[in-house]
Parts: sequence; C-alpha cells; structure tokens
Amino acid sequence: MKINDTEYCNLEDLEKDAYPLIERSALGYLCSGSENEATLRWNRTQFEQYMFIPRVLVDVSSVTTECTILGTRYPSPVIIAPMAMQKLVHPSGGEVDMSKGAQQFRAPMILSTMSTSRMEDVVMTGNDHLYFQLYCLKDRSITERMVHDAESMGFQGLVVTVDAARLGKREADERQTFTLPDSLSLEILKTYGITDGSQSSSHHSQQLQSKFGSTFSSLIDDSLTWEIIPWLRSITSMPIILKGILSRADAIKAVHHYKVDGIIVSNHGGRQLDYAVPTLTSLREIAPIAKNKVALWVDGGIRRGTDVVKCLCLGADAVLVGRPFLWALCLGGDKGVCEALTSLQQDIERTMALLGCCTIQDLYACRRGLFRRGLSQYLAHQKMGG
Repeated sequence: MKINDTEYCNLEDLEKDAYPLIERSALGYLCSGSENEATLRWNRTQFEQYMFIPRVLVDVSSVTTECTILGTRYPSPVIIAPMAMQKLVHPSGGEVDMSKGAQQFRAPMILSTMSTSRMEDVVMTGNDHLYFQLYCLKDRSITERMVHDAESMGFQGLVVTVDAARLGKREADERQTFTLPDSLSLEILKTYGITDGSQSSSHHSQQLQSKFGSTFSSLIDDSLTWEIIPWLRSITSMPIILKGILSRADAIKAVHHYKVDGIIVSNHGGRQLDYAVPTLTSLREIAPIAKNKVALWVDGGIRRGTDVVKCLCLGADAVLVGRPFLWALCLGGDKGVCEALTSLQQDIERTMALLGCCTIQDLYACRRGLFRRGLSQYLAHQKMGG
C-alpha cells in the first residue's frame, strides 16, 4: 500500500504517521474509549481467541472477495463505518474526500449525522453507495426532515444508532475538554438550524467535559424505545439497519418482531458502555438469528484481512471498518482511502486462499474451520471431523 510515496505493510502502520498530523485533543477524541477502555482493548484482543484450521490441496487459482450487500454486488465485504467530524483529520475534504475514496474503490460508506460536511456535498461526489447514520433527536420534526432529505438525495439505507441514549464517559475528552475548532461545524445539524457549539464559550470551556459531549447530550433523544422503528417505517421506504445490537434478546426482537432490514453487531468502538461484550463474542450468538432473514454486519477492532475473514466465518455478511480509514484520509485524502480499501481487500483475498476458500460463500460454510483457542476446543473440533 503506497500513500504519498510512503509504503505501508498494513492498515495498522498508518497510525504512527497520522498521529503527529492531528491536533492533540482531536486525537484524544478519535482514539479513546470510555472509562477504563476495557471494551476498546477487547475489540482487538477478541480476534486472538479464534484460530484457523486451513484446508489444503484446494484449487485457489481464482479467488474472489465479491459479495452482496443488501442486494448490491460489491468488490469487498468492507463498509466504511460512520465517523463523526472527519475534517478533524483532513480539513480540506473530510467526509467529501472519504466518499470520493470509497467511490473510487466502489465501497459502501455510512455518513454520520455528526458530519463536518453537508449531506449534499457528500452526495455530489457521485458516490451512489451511501448510507445515512441517524441519531434520533429530541426534536422529532428535525429527525423526520433529515430522513426525508437523505432519501430524496439517494441514500441507500438508514443506519439507526441505538446504543447512545447517553454518551459514554470518555475521559480523554474530559481531560482535553475537547471542542470542535472554530473553523469547523457540524454541517448536517447546521442545515437544520442546530448550533453545534463550535464557537466556544467561557462557561463550557471551564467545565470538565468535552464541548461535543455537552452538545450531543442536549440533542439526542434518551427516551427512545423500539417504537421508533414503526415510526421510521411510516416516513421512509429506505431499508432500516439498527447499529448497536449486542444481546441475543435484542436481535430476536429486531428481526422477528420489528422486521428490520439489518442489524450491526457493535459496541460503538468501545466508546459507550465500558466492559460491554466484544463484538465477535456477540456475533457468534446473533448470527443464527439473522441468518437468511436480515443483513448482518459487525464492527469493532477490525484491522486485517484475517479479522474480516473470521467475522465472515462466524456469520457476518459484511464488516464496518472505521479508524484505519481516518488515518488513510489524513495521510492521503481520497487516494489514501482507496489505497487502504485495496490493501484490505488484498489481505482478505490472501487469507481466503490460504484457508482454502475461493468465494465469500465458501467462508459462510467454513465455520468448522474456525475454533476458539485452547487444547480442549481443538480436540473437540478434531473429534467432530474438522
């Protein structure tokens, strides 16, 4: 992967070069988790708990990473996750350049409600594989207008975040009293007359909390219940995907009772409830509920092709990747994003070939080739004819 004349071996290598280019308080906001950051760490270490048993003497001369996401074929099962305030890392382009990079590769991208670029400017990149991430606001009329505008502009679906009734205690933000720079605004909210507090006030700057945190808390509807789904159905025909499902019970309710179009197994990147279960653990429990009924996506700590393949083996249809694409955007703009997507696709293809799988469908049938660490699990796997 080559970004701005620098060769990188993998997505994790981007961090060290991107960090010095990002303002300290912004970096704290982008990188940190909540409280003790246990879930943030578990999101990465969870992948070490699963090991492959590859099959050999398989013809892997033609391996494809193509997959279907909500009825559309894509070159890779990777979706760019919704991330707020992308101009913090790339002031000249932000979400617009992220969309351009996604379009060059032809990857789906989810645009955050907390974007520092206007919805219409992102759409004007020509990317016709955009989804809109929705935070339901206390003012339901503004929420309705956002949904209508997203649909009229051609967004492919609505990703409703359901795990943020309150903002997690992000202590790095509090220590830095993180505030959006005066030169930036939450442009989508601004479109609907919502001031985002980008102009700091002495009152707020003296508080031990982030300015973004106080803005978020004042806007988000913390009385939200499952009844939001039929209400959204009444105002839009876009597919509805719930982001933030971790429990089996909630998955059953979402799939069987409220008939959503998809669910995203997510713990908000370890930024909400600390000590929440890592996503790979939940994915294993939720996959049988969603199978052949709704789209099933997962996020959380995904950095390598082996991570993606493990998620697919455990039943995910696609994965969401966030922070690594921010670093690619910081270092190389839209071309950096496209390079990072290409590199991750190559990693996935290589992993599939080494595992003995030629298609994504092969991976869905390859759960038997993945087992949890430990001698007892391995012996049990072998007895079952693995």
